[in-house]
Amino acid sequence: MRNRVFLLASIVSLSLFGMTACSGDDSNAEKPGTPEPQAVTVKTAESELGKILVDQSGRTLYGFTVDKDGESNCAANCIAVWPALTSPSDAKSAKDIDKSLLTRTERAEGALQVKYKDWPLYYYVGDVVPGDLNGQGIDDEWFAVAPDGSLVK
Repeated sequence: MRNRVFLLASIVSLSLFGMTACSGDDSNAEKPGTPEPQAVTVKTAESELGKILVDQSGRTLYGFTVDKDGESNCAANCIAVWPALTSPSDAKSAKDIDKSLLTRTERAEGALQVKYKDWPLYYYVGDVVPGDLNGQGIDDEWFAVAPDGSLVK
């Protein structure tokens, strides 16, 4: 039953994501005089997996085992399900984060993706509220990231 609910939630999330992305509404497009979006903050949170990385809202951050040498290998259909954590400026770190492991890498389309140690960071569209771990272990390739920069398997 949980799998059906999860599948339904994922389909609804993807549908809503697709409608928003394809709506043609550019009301959120950058306009002259508009303040630059604020940098994100990476921090830790306790979870059923132990301490993991989350963003400033408590949303789980994932690493993709297919990413090599700190470069993202998630594009097209992949990025629609696993949105990259991007930031126009250096990401901020909470006190419990090793700042030296927090950097950015340029994606193919030019956005700057936040990276922790060797892992570009992603969200999962199936995570609805802070603390959700619905992306954990999907396809045995997606895992939450631990504070030491390892993937939690």
